Amino acid sequence: METQDTAPQRQVNGLVKWFDPTKGFGFVVANDGGRDILLHANVLRNFGQGSVVDGSAIEIIVQDTQRGLQATEVLSIVPPVTDEALPLRDMVEFSPEDIAQKPIEPARVKWFDKAKGFGFANVFGNNDDVFVHVEVLRRSGLSDLQSGEAVGLRMVDGERGRMAIEIIGWEAAAK
Repeated sequence: METQDTAPQRQVNGLVKWFDPTKGFGFVVANDGGRDILLHANVLRNFGQGSVVDGSAIEIIVQDTQRGLQATEVLSIVPPVTDEALPLRDMVEFSPEDIAQKPIEPARVKWFDKAKGFGFANVFGNNDDVFVHVEVLRRSGLSDLQSGEAVGLRMVDGERGRMAIEIIGWEAAAK
């Protein structure tokens, strides 16, 4: 019987079925069917993210283990496309191209409450709060943020101050 270290690995494209950062794992459904694939939080963190939103397209390397099929590496994540307009007036004028032109600034999550739908972060070296809306989080491919988590932010000056328009896991932003 092959061990985890010697089992062949292969690339799989699929969708995130669900991921719970509190539990530290979730599952991916391969586009070509088959068993659910375990996605452990450590594998996701190695990619540079602490969470991933359900329904995201994901490209992973998988390996058959004694406990079933598991992701060993995340190659790419694309958040699900929604037809809904952003609920924040400050962001309506920005196209994806406009957002991509904004610099990525290093920040640390001050707090985020998924139930309330928002939170705040601080850019390194600046104590001013940056507003983070849950919809921006989802559109960035993330499902949650933890206090103290390092992230990259693209921001705009809104009616009530600075606000994030894109959030990137810091390790991914540093690449």
